[in-house]
Amino acid sequence: MDQVMAEACLSGLWLRFNYLDESHTISQDLHDSTGSYWHGIMHRREPDYSNAKYWFRRTGHHPAMETLAEKANSLAAEEELDRATEFLTEGTWDPMAMVDACQAVARGNCAKKELLEKVALLEWETLFDYCYSRAF
Repeated sequence: MDQVMAEACLSGLWLRFNYLDESHTISQDLHDSTGSYWHGIMHRREPDYSNAKYWFRRTGHHPAMETLAEKANSLAAEEELDRATEFLTEGTWDPMAMVDACQAVARGNCAKKELLEKVALLEWETLFDYCYSRAF
């Protein structure tokens, strides 16, 4: 068993059910790209957008992002996108653009809240699957 990936799974599970503090406690102690990724998602959900971007910069290019880009692209192909969500059709996952899109929704500058919620769930599922497959 990979203890770090098992802890990452726990961070993700806490986050999935809106226990942000519990997720944060675990993810801030995971000093790798995966821990930074969970940490970034948690701060985006708070919302603390600038802090989320800090952690996504620390994440770098995470292996789960390739799968996520494909899934997001497939989902976006069925939608009419706006300026904030057009990043979903790119061939790579851009966590900074996701933060910006979530912030645009919060400010009333993007009407694609439901789409972004679906994408965020895909992101969670993809990262969790990545962690789980390596934990056990």
